[in-house]
Amino acid sequence: MVDQQTVLQFLAEVEEVAEEVLADKQQMIDLDKKRNRNREALRVLQNDGESSKVKMCFGNMFIKLPKEKAIEMIKKDQQQLDQEINTLQNQLKSKVNHLNDLQGKPELKGFNLVPLTKDEMQAVAKVFQRSS
Repeated sequence: MVDQQTVLQFLAEVEEVAEEVLADKQQMIDLDKKRNRNREALRVLQNDGESSKVKMCFGNMFIKLPKEKAIEMIKKDQQQLDQEINTLQNQLKSKVNHLNDLQGKPELKGFNLVPLTKDEMQAVAKVFQRSS
């Protein structure tokens, strides 16, 4: 009886962590779709030289704004979306590692890689230029 309870508790924990991983992945997909729609809107606004005011949809109403203000608002939204996606990606790594631990699988190799920063890339480029 105790073994069955332990197994059920273990399976429930694995299922819960797996649900969190799937929910985070879906949220990242939804945020990425919103980011792409914002990117499309920015391109349209930047390439449209005709009007000085644009209509934007907020919830269930449209508001007429100056084009510069609309572009500024979309750019701020883009920054917030990028930040949320990066946070989710970082949390997802630890959740996947925890899930793998629960299932007895080894940790994913190369999963914790971080891209080089702009300064690091410039330093690497300088080293390669010197050696040429």
